[in-house]
Amino acid sequence: MKKNRTFLIVILTVVLCILAACGNAADKSNAEPKEQPLHSSSSNIDITAIDENPEHTSEETDNNEVSDKEDTSISSNDAENSSNLDSDMTENQKEEYLKKFNDTKKEMDELQRNSKDTATYAMKKVEDDRYDVWDEWLNEVYGVLKAQISTEEMDELRKEQRDWIKHRDDTALEASFKYKGGTAEHLEYVTVQANLTEERCYELVENYMK
Repeated sequence: MKKNRTFLIVILTVVLCILAACGNAADKSNAEPKEQPLHSSSSNIDITAIDENPEHTSEETDNNEVSDKEDTSISSNDAENSSNLDSDMTENQKEEYLKKFNDTKKEMDELQRNSKDTATYAMKKVEDDRYDVWDEWLNEVYGVLKAQISTEEMDELRKEQRDWIKHRDDTALEASFKYKGGTAEHLEYVTVQANLTEERCYELVENYMK
């Protein structure tokens, strides 16, 4: 009986030890925190960022390209419109001056016809006034051309204008010689000057004004 009791006690003791050991192992397992995968959250964020950024960059690039194309198109249209506007302005300016010249010519012709005083002095006054009017127009047109034509063209025009002035004065002087010493000498001189200056105004506008 003693042996059996002793054997049972030993068995119970072993069983209790095993149960105690299992309980400790279970408690230890529950007490220890579970390991989390390293950088899992960070990796998800990075992946999202990587996935989204290319789309965003692509959209921005497309938008920028569209914007650049629009800007280029607008600039091109502005340049074309500006060019057309400049062309219209110069054409209108040319037509405007020709109209002014025609109106001036009518006024001067009317002034000559309506001059009742046939005295040489009075006639000379009419021609002096006519010359002054056309000379003012000539200077105005010359100033407009300075702003329109190139430097090279302006240099050529200056030389041409100097030659023309000499030709005008020489022609007027030669024409006045047939009245040399008479009262009509100066009248003829200024009349030829006025006629040639009028012609030169038309010539400059028609040939040079753009």
